[in-house]
Amino acid sequence: VQLQASGGGLVQAGGSLRLSCTASGMNFVINDMGWYRQAPGKQRELVAIITRGGSTNYADSVKGRFTISRDNPKNTVYLQMDTLKPEDTYTYYCSARIFSDNFPTGRVYWGKGTQVTVSS
Repeated sequence: VQLQASGGGLVQAGGSLRLSCTASGMNFVINDMGWYRQAPGKQRELVAIITRGGSTNYADSVKGRFTISRDNPKNTVYLQMDTLKPEDTYTYYCSARIFSDNFPTGRVYWGKGTQVTVSS
């Protein structure tokens, strides 16, 4: 199973970006999906998470500005980021807890990071 993220880039403060992350492979079921972000030399932090049923949770710093959603048939999670601020400049990583034949009790997979840079 692999996670492929896309959608990062450079945007001015107040602008918007949409990140996407798609899981691919064979014979797997995705449970929770989420987005994290990390600055160089800092710990990775949770941005938002969504359960298979659609329940969501957000970091306080992004509430009201970011929206996480998912398309289960497409095995894809999205992060709509609005009203971006310079302090949202991070490398963003998607994650998914996935159950498969090789990992019947579940395993957390990570996508490669995508850079989001917000200029002032």
